[in-house]
This record gives sequence, C-alpha cells and structure tokens, in this order.
Amino acid sequence: MGKEQLQVLNALDVAKTQLYHFTAILIAGMGFFTDAYDLFCISLVTKLLGRIYYYRPGSLDPGSLPPNIAAAVNGVAFCGTLSGQLFFGWLGDKMGRKRVYGMTLMMMVLCSLASGLSFGHSPTGVMTTLCFFRFWLGFGIGGDYPLSATIMSEYANKRTRGAFIAAVFAMQGFGILTGGIVTLIISAAFRARFDTPTYQDNPIASTPEHADYVWRIILMFGAIPALMTYYWRMKMPETARYTALVAKNAKQAASDMSKVLQVEIVEEPDKVEELTRDKDFGLFSREFLHRHGVHLLGSATCWFLLDIAFYSQNLFQKDIFTAINWIPKARTMSALEELFRISRAQTLIALCGTVPGYWFTVAFIDIVGRRKIQSLGFLMMTVFMLGLALPYHHWTTPGNHIGFVVMYAFTFFFANFGPNSTTFIVPAEIFPARLRSTCHGISAAAGKAGAIIGSFGFLYAAQNKDKTKTDHGYPPGIGVRNSLFVLAACNFLGLLFTYLVPESKGKSLEECSGENEEEETGSGHTRTVPV
Repeated sequence: MGKEQLQVLNALDVAKTQLYHFTAILIAGMGFFTDAYDLFCISLVTKLLGRIYYYRPGSLDPGSLPPNIAAAVNGVAFCGTLSGQLFFGWLGDKMGRKRVYGMTLMMMVLCSLASGLSFGHSPTGVMTTLCFFRFWLGFGIGGDYPLSATIMSEYANKRTRGAFIAAVFAMQGFGILTGGIVTLIISAAFRARFDTPTYQDNPIASTPEHADYVWRIILMFGAIPALMTYYWRMKMPETARYTALVAKNAKQAASDMSKVLQVEIVEEPDKVEELTRDKDFGLFSREFLHRHGVHLLGSATCWFLLDIAFYSQNLFQKDIFTAINWIPKARTMSALEELFRISRAQTLIALCGTVPGYWFTVAFIDIVGRRKIQSLGFLMMTVFMLGLALPYHHWTTPGNHIGFVVMYAFTFFFANFGPNSTTFIVPAEIFPARLRSTCHGISAAAGKAGAIIGSFGFLYAAQNKDKTKTDHGYPPGIGVRNSLFVLAACNFLGLLFTYLVPESKGKSLEECSGENEEEETGSGHTRTVPV
C-alpha cells in the first residue's frame, strides 16, 4: 500500500502545462543545444586540422591527422564527458541540482572559448592544448546530462513529463544542425574571400593561411548559447523533490513551488519525515540492488549499446559519404571546399533524419510509452543497418548513392525517435530522488563508454581490408560493410535489454521509484550508509 503524496509534489504532478514548464525546457534545452554543438562540431573540422598541421610535401593526398591524434581529438571530449557525468551526477544528489547546474555551464563557456585559442603554432602544441581544453569541456558537458534530465523530470507534471524531458533532449538535434549551418556559413564566407585552387593543382595554396581561423571560430561559437542562459539558470529555484525528499526542508519546498505554480501550498514537515523515514539506503546497498539493480543494468546497458552505433555514425559520417563518393576525393578539393561539403552533408542528415526523430518522440512518448518507442527504434535501426550492409556494394555503385543516404537518414530518424531519446528520459524517472542524478549519471556514463568505443574503434574498424586503400597511418580494418553488421548486432542486443527497464508513462516519480511504498517488515535487506 502506498503512502499519501506530499501536497507540493502532487501539485507539480497535476499542474496544467504553463509558462514555467516552457521556461524550464528552454533553460535546460539550451545547455543541450550547446552540448551537441560542442561534441559534434569537432568531427567537421578534423579534415581541415589534418590539412593545416600535417601537410606532407610531395604526397598525392592532403595531410590528415595521424591515427593516434585523430583518436585523441575525437575521443578526448567523451572521456571528459564520462567523468563529468559520474562526478556531477553524484554531486547533484549531494549539493542540490541548482547549485551544481551553474558550475557545469560556466565550465562549458570557458572551455569552448579556450578550445579555439589552443596555444602554440606547432602541431604538437596545438593538438595538446586542444585536447586538454576539450577534455574539460566534456567534463562540463557531462554534468549537464544528469542535471538537465533530473531538473526537468522533477519540475514536470506526470501527464506530459516524457514530452518535456524529450523536448530538452531534442535541442541536441538543433545543436547538431546549427553546427553544420555555422560551419557552412563560415566556410562559404572564407571561400568567397580567398579563392583557392584544389590540392592536386597547388598543394600549398589549397590551404590558405587564414584557414587556421576557420576551425577556431567554429569551436568558439559554442560558448555563445551557453552564456546566454547562465543568468536564467541561476534564477531557477531548487526542485521541490530535492528540497523536500533529500534536503528534508518542507517549508522551503512549499515556498518555492507556491511562487512557481502561483498557488497556496501547505507545509507538511511531518509527512516529509514519514516519507523519508527508513529510505536512506545507499547506491551500494542490498536494498538498492533488490529494488533498482536490474533497472540500472537495463538503462545503462541500453545506453551503452545505443551509443556504440550512434556515435560511430555521427562522428565519422563524412568518411562514409566519401566511401560512397558523395563527397569527392580530397585531392580534388581545396581545404575550404572540403569543409563546406562535409558540413553540407551533416546539415542535410540533421535536417532530414536527426531533428524530425527527436520531435516525433516529443509528440508520441506520453501516448505510446517509453518501452514501445525504444523497442521500435532499436528494431528499425537493426533493420536499416542490415539493409545498408547486405547490399553494400549495390549502394556504392554510381546512381545508387542517394538511396544509401536515404537509408542512412532513416537509421538516424529511428535512433532519435527511439533509444537515443528514451535512454535519456527513463533514468530520470525510475530512481529515488536522493539517487536520481547519480543513477542517471551512471547510465549516461555507460553511454559515453559506448561512444568512446564507437568513435575510437570505428576509426580503425571501417578501414579498407586492402592495405593499399587504407587512410594514411591506419592498419587494414574490417571495412564499412562489416562495421555495419557489428552495429546492427549492438542494436539488436539493445532491443533485448530494453525489457529490463519498467514503463513509467503516466506515473508520478514516486510511483516509478517506489518511494511512496510502505516498508516491508522482515525483508532481511541490510541498510547501509548512503553513498
């Protein structure tokens, strides 16, 4: 039998959709907009970095980043993100969501700017400082995952909570799209100003000296949207669920939400004491393992498997486009033309497959449910990746390239109208308030571990089996076709693990996490000190 809900939490659960909901979506969503821009824009400029800093005199092809440098530049932000998700997720449960939220945003602003400044002129100096600042940029971005999801889930009503959290995450699509558009504009402006020949016509002149400004401007632009929302993040009150159920301050929770909801809410200190009594089990306790162990395994594993597939595609889609001849050979373009074409390809994919998928999730998640959307997404991603892999040679022949791109876009659509959204939403709903941010951080960190595997591994795995056809400095791999088979297998496993996670549609957070349930006597579970 469940205990009676606190009035302040019930008021949030049954509140009609109003201005403060949209304000919270915008404030939290702009953080995710910045996260996506910062994480994905690096994939656009890696070819340009190779041309500028690793030019090889006499080579038939433009310079490219050595394998170890490319892996570091692409992957170091993910290492920082993983660390930040674990640290700030834990800190958000200890210090409160609001206090930690400002720290992460300011770190993102400072490190975005510093990434573009990257000190020195030598390749080693520039790459070292770029990797250093991108690690700490990732660390700040990592904190945004558990905090944004937790804050939005704790502010939302239970009828449309999924759509609100999904809307925050959907800003990631606009971040990716904006990254492509900003790169298009900057590369087009520099191309118009500096008329440069192709590499095969004039290797040195094909990369103008001013190209060094291009990638710096692109990376530094990420600081602008984050800086714009800092003031409003600091104005948000702490969530009532943290204040009441974790800090156990009934008076402050009632006062804060009375102002937000513009209704009179009664303080209930006795009920807060009753609801939180004997609920102090920690993350590493038997009680947590019994209640939520399988749920954490399911949410973390699904996110891990999803991100192996999702990030290996996103970060290196330019290489896939080259493989199917959608982007010409590098030697037939100047540095700025290559950047323009790569960004145009990513912008089209974001516009056609990425952004629509996110908003389909917003529209249907509270109607269809989390589990069904995640299952459908994993299933369709498996089908489309097999559809790309099985007749791969057909897709790479002249005349069939557009078909490949359409299939590729559908894969992205069902990733975003599916597990890429739901793996972010569900961990913010199914765990108790005092461990919610921590458990979301753990699930998100598992996802970034998958992203690291995808981004590092795909650099090598997608190389041609023929040693003479691999990129400079890389050993032979299993090829794009076999890589797609591996990714399809990851998606199918994700479909199976989806059924370890409970459905949370239409339930209050306390119903989802079991916080309102009466304690069973004689259960034999050992209580431990909270972590």
